[in-house]
Amino acid sequence: MRDGDVVVIGGGYAGVRLAKRLDATARVTLVDRKDVFFHRIASLRAGVRPQWSVTPFIPYDRLLRDGRMVVGKAVRIDTAERQVVLASGERLPYDVVVIATGADYPEPARFTGTTAEETLKTFAGHQRDVAAAEHVLVVGGGPSGVELSAEIRLARPDARVTLAHSGPALLHSTGSERAGRKAQAWLESHDVEVRLDSFMSRGNDFGTYRDGHGGVLEADLSFWATGTTPNTLWLRLAGLGDWLNPAGHVRVDRRLRVEGWPDVFAVGDVNDATELKITPAALAQADLAAHNIRGYLQSPGRHRREPRLYRPLQRTPLIVPFGPTDGLTLLPVPGGESAVLGGRTSVLAKAKTLMTPYMRRQLGYTAT
Repeated sequence: MRDGDVVVIGGGYAGVRLAKRLDATARVTLVDRKDVFFHRIASLRAGVRPQWSVTPFIPYDRLLRDGRMVVGKAVRIDTAERQVVLASGERLPYDVVVIATGADYPEPARFTGTTAEETLKTFAGHQRDVAAAEHVLVVGGGPSGVELSAEIRLARPDARVTLAHSGPALLHSTGSERAGRKAQAWLESHDVEVRLDSFMSRGNDFGTYRDGHGGVLEADLSFWATGTTPNTLWLRLAGLGDWLNPAGHVRVDRRLRVEGWPDVFAVGDVNDATELKITPAALAQADLAAHNIRGYLQSPGRHRREPRLYRPLQRTPLIVPFGPTDGLTLLPVPGGESAVLGGRTSVLAKAKTLMTPYMRRQLGYTAT
């Protein structure tokens, strides 16, 4: 016997993890506008290398044994009737609803359209553009910008590649100067031009870009890796803007519930629980929320689980691949500066496979 109806809105890393955790104890419905899981970690390489095109797409059909998957777009949470309203008009009743709609990423890390075929066409377009470009500009020197610059360089050793970053050092948001220096050294040793303190904007002429100092840069292809936007516009349009902070993230308490709503949770990139919008944080939040949801659903006559409080991951390992055979790993050290490990660790942990076997297993498929 299952404890109640749980509707999870969003089939990304946090939503998939939470739905799977609750599948045996609740009646789970997972809602997503996509027809497949999008393994975003593999998307930067897929946007550059044709042989990786299909890697990011993993079907949802083996994720849930007892729950169900609904392909559709949530447009409203009716808190009075306790129903999730889809664009099709279908209404999904809930005892608990979980907002796990994630964030919108710049291309090529974006799922375009609603089907894998549409995104495959987008990947193919990026691959053709990269193959033909004489000069590729990447804007943004965080982990994604560094990783994408390395992928482009390895795919196009004959092209000019420039990485422009508005900050004083690469990877400066990690707080590790050594990691930034290591990333810059790798890129420059592979003839990638690194421009620091360069806030870029598009110029008036096609293919022309300007930095904050008035300098002009010409490139026939550009990618912008300058941050993400939480997918919460639908909540604002539905009249639930008071659930959001000024940046558009869902405000949650330490149990990962929307403030003031004990039956509404939010997990992953979409909430304001942590500034570290990375996959390990999303998975940790999903696990904690699953525990707290089980406790909420248990009837008063049964022994209740004590709720767990979320502690933001301030120091967590971060892996930045430099293509499939190199990279750096930032490893937290208690009481000191994070250690920076080199290629062997990074390749084994992420760079070679981009965690694809792990995610395939999570969705019920074999590793290959």
